[in-house]
Amino acid sequence: QVQLVESGGGLVQAGGSLRLSCAASGPTFNNYVMGWFRQAPGKERDVVALIGWSGGLIYYADSVKGRFTLSRDNAKNTVYLQMNSLKPEDTAVYYCAVSAYYRGARARDYDYWGQGTQVTVSS
Repeated sequence: QVQLVESGGGLVQAGGSLRLSCAASGPTFNNYVMGWFRQAPGKERDVVALIGWSGGLIYYADSVKGRFTLSRDNAKNTVYLQMNSLKPEDTAVYYCAVSAYYRGARARDYDYWGQGTQVTVSS
């Protein structure tokens, strides 16, 4: 059973920065995909960014391109989401997720989820 532990959420003013971390433990897969989704109240859970563990895959939602950067530390089984130039519309619960292989960028394509961390951006 893969377990994901997230950290780094909080309250920040518009234009500020936060860094989220997600540490994975348990079975590992050679081709697994790890990433971040977010869900605002009353909205669906949408992809933010994805990264393939073996390299070659990285994806950003259009709404975060140029502001957010996803990176990984293979030795620690950890991914980081650096969020810069934050906007009030980035306010949401952010979830880390893992799939054993790439199937898509929809929430239903991911099998394992973290508990979520709240990010609030004030105007």
